[in-house]
Amino acid sequence: MPETEQADRPHHLRAAYRTVDGVRIVTLHGEIDHDAEDTFRDALLGTPEAAPTRIVADLSGVSFMDSTGINVLIATHLLTQKAQGWVRIAGAQQPIQRILQVTGVDAFIPCHPTTEQAVTA
Repeated sequence: MPETEQADRPHHLRAAYRTVDGVRIVTLHGEIDHDAEDTFRDALLGTPEAAPTRIVADLSGVSFMDSTGINVLIATHLLTQKAQGWVRIAGAQQPIQRILQVTGVDAFIPCHPTTEQAVTA
């Protein structure tokens, strides 16, 4: 499982991904803010030539997310939607779930309690 992280900030964002039945499952741990924008985007989308069309973002290990994370999720949603794909969120803890609700992201990116539910929904 490939992983990316910023070594100089161990509590910052770590991302690992795997592909199951054509779905890119991205497991994230740490904080999603301006400093982690590239790590977050790259973990979700990979390379432009091989960007996935179905993505599950497992946010169960995310302790903080600001507008940067919201913007990356929206941009990813728009890209996958153009390709007839989708993005789903799994395992967001209460503070992150609240951010998704307040910003309205949960209205167009489905949120599920577990990764398994997100994959099979």
